[in-house]
Order: sequence, then C-alpha cells, then structure tokens
Amino acid sequence: MGCKSRFNSTLILESRNRPITVPIGKQVLIKFKELRFGVREEVVFRSYIDFDFMESFVAELEIQRVAELEIQRVAELEIQRVAELSAYLTVSGYDNYELSAEELNALQRFTELDDDNWGTYTVGNLFEKIATKKLPYKAKELPKQPTDDYVLPCLTSSFQNQGLNYYAPKAGATVLNNVISIPSNSDVYRAYYQTRDFTVLSDAYAIRWKSKEIELSPNQYLFMVMCINKVTDLPIYSYKNKLGGWNVVKTKEIRLPEKNGKIDFAFMDTFISAIKKLAIKEVVLYSDRKIAATKELVSKNNQLNS
Repeated sequence: MGCKSRFNSTLILESRNRPITVPIGKQVLIKFKELRFGVREEVVFRSYIDFDFMESFVAELEIQRVAELEIQRVAELEIQRVAELSAYLTVSGYDNYELSAEELNALQRFTELDDDNWGTYTVGNLFEKIATKKLPYKAKELPKQPTDDYVLPCLTSSFQNQGLNYYAPKAGATVLNNVISIPSNSDVYRAYYQTRDFTVLSDAYAIRWKSKEIELSPNQYLFMVMCINKVTDLPIYSYKNKLGGWNVVKTKEIRLPEKNGKIDFAFMDTFISAIKKLAIKEVVLYSDRKIAATKELVSKNNQLNS
C-alpha cells in the first residue's frame, strides 16, 4: 500500500488501485488494521494544519454571509418601496381599479366610433398660447434637482421627464399649471399635460383651453393631448425637419369625438378614466405580488439564519 498527501487537508491512501480519501485537519495518527478488501496492514501518516486552506475557507464563509445580508437588505428595502407605492395608490384613490358600467361602455363605444362620430377642429380655435416672462437663465446654469430657492421646474424642449429637467426660483417667473406644454425646437414634438406648477425656460411653450364657458377636466386635457400628438409627435419631424412653433401647430387639425354635432366632453372624461384604471390595475397587482414574494424571501432567509 502506498500513501500520498495533498495540501488541502486530504489524505489519499491507495491499495490495489483503489484510493481511499481521508480528510485531515491536524497532526494525526492513522491506523488501518483491516481494510474491507482484505489487506491487513498498518499505515502511519503524519500531517500538519493547512492554514492556507483554513484562511480561504473562512473567507468564503464571510463572502457568503455578506451576500446573504445584502439579499436581506435589498429585500427589506424593496418591501418598503413597494409598500410606499401601495400607500400612495390608496391615498390617491388609485387602488380601486374596477371599471364602472359607464367606463366599460366608453371602452366599447370607442371601438365602434366611425367617421360620423368624429369632428375636425383646428387647434388654434380651441387653444391659445400663454405669454410668459423670459427668464435670465440658461439651462446649463440651473440645477437638475430642487435646491434652496431653485424649486420651480423649468420647461425646455426635452421630452424626458415631460420636459421638466431644471429648477429656477419662483421669483420673477410665470407660474403655470393645468395646461399643455409643447416643444418648439426639438427632436421629438410631444405635447404633455402639466398638472403641477412649472415655468417656461426655452425652446417650448404652453397652451390652454380658450373657452370660458367650458372648463376642461384633467381627463379631458389628457384626451386633448392624445389628439394633438396625433399631428405633432410624428417621426417625420426632427432637428433637421422641424415642426415649428405655435404659428404652425395652431393651424393643425385634430379629430375629437362628437355627440349631437358637439364635442362629447363626457365621453372623453369617462374614456380616460377607464384607461387610467386599466393601467393602475397592473401597477396594483404588481405591487401586491412583489410585497408577497419579498416577504416570503425575507422569511426564508430569517429561518436559515436562526
């Protein structure tokens, strides 16, 4: 019988071409009085502690523990964020995504509308451009996060974050809200309904509903934006082939749903309400699934560590 030692705390004994592997961790005395395959011999082997292996093994354990703690930290953080989302949906009334009979009817009617149910309207007859004060700033001079007195979002030609990527002081600025913004010098000419306070900085403008007799609701504004983008947010327009400003957009014609020959504002409102609920439903179900899955992960991790 022969024997040889590895430096990873393993002893290999060989007899009749049949190796036997024996792990060792300190100086040992190994005796084999009788092996199963009939060899009667005594073998004495001395080995010493493999400090390199021990150090490597402990390091691997530490890495594994750090990874487990990070998984738990991320999971708990995700629970917190999803819970905040769920709370926001509840407070905002968005947790109710069940469609009413009127909303279901509006969705069905939208699929059945034909040319006779749509009217053509010139944008400039419905909306007017809002005059704003020119600000003494350039975009590159302004912070991209609110800080100190710089708390008012500024509108530029960017389509990211609805064009609101910089902040300026409110002092001396024209503060707008519940209006539509449109870029005038951009690669993408996408209109947005702006619900919160902002001001115009450069390469963009804002328009509002002209009629004093009818005040548009937020849902109706959103429907109007969808219709405006049908004639402005087109791939044919770019920096090289500009759409132009209000003088061009106000001449564009849009199509709006009608009832008895007049704009059907009630349908617009109900239809957008239904679309919101369909979108919110996916968010609510997502948050519910994530909360349940993350809680289960944290629970399993705690059980393993207990």
